[in-house]
Amino acid sequence: MPVKLRLQRHGKKGKPFYWLVAADSRSKRDGRYLEKIGTYNPNTNPATVNIDIDKAINWLDKGAQPTDTARTLLSYRGVMYKHHLNGGIRKGAFTQEEADKKFEIWLEEKNTKIQAKKDNLSKDQTKAKAKRIEAEKAASEKRLADAAAAEAEAIAKKAAEEAIAAEEAPAAEETPAAEEASAAEEAPAAEEAPAAEEAPAAEEAPAAEEAPAAEEAPAAEEAPATEEAPAAENTSSDDISPDSKEKEE
Repeated sequence: MPVKLRLQRHGKKGKPFYWLVAADSRSKRDGRYLEKIGTYNPNTNPATVNIDIDKAINWLDKGAQPTDTARTLLSYRGVMYKHHLNGGIRKGAFTQEEADKKFEIWLEEKNTKIQAKKDNLSKDQTKAKAKRIEAEKAASEKRLADAAAAEAEAIAKKAAEEAIAAEEAPAAEETPAAEEASAAEEAPAAEEAPAAEEAPAAEEAPAAEEAPAAEEAPAAEEAPATEEAPAAENTSSDDISPDSKEKEE
């Protein structure tokens, strides 16, 4: 049965987490496995790799073949280097103590490199955080300055509008006064105009009164006709009897 050392995916969507397992090459990637020998978390920086070195070497000695990604992880933790040292021990190139010493030196160097990388990342993060804080502070100061400038501009604009309104107010008050003055001047002229028109009518009134007087003149001349009435009475005295005449004499 061919055995492979490969990764088995776990974790949430967008945040994968892998197990390093020894499994039958014919089984599914996330199916059954023979043994779990480590974990791999790519979500951290640097990535977190935990491997049981003894178990991994045991499977390698039995002929298990790691995948490319699994081989990279095994080399990262020194499994492949130790497996190479064990081969040298079997061939008699060096003793177990020498192999263990070489492996410890390699582990120290590797851990030093990993720690240096973590420190550099920490420093970079600190610098990035400081820059971000400075940028936020500068942006905040700029917002405050812009707000102050906008407020000052609004106050100046309001003051200018009030000044313009104050200048226009007297002009608006003087306009009705001027209109009233012109109206007052025009009112007598309007009143005098009918008087001028009525003057001829007043002059024509006597003429209208004189016309009937001229017509009444003949009536005044006819007045003597009314005085002839006694004559009519004298004509009738002839009818009086002689006795009455004698009495009168």
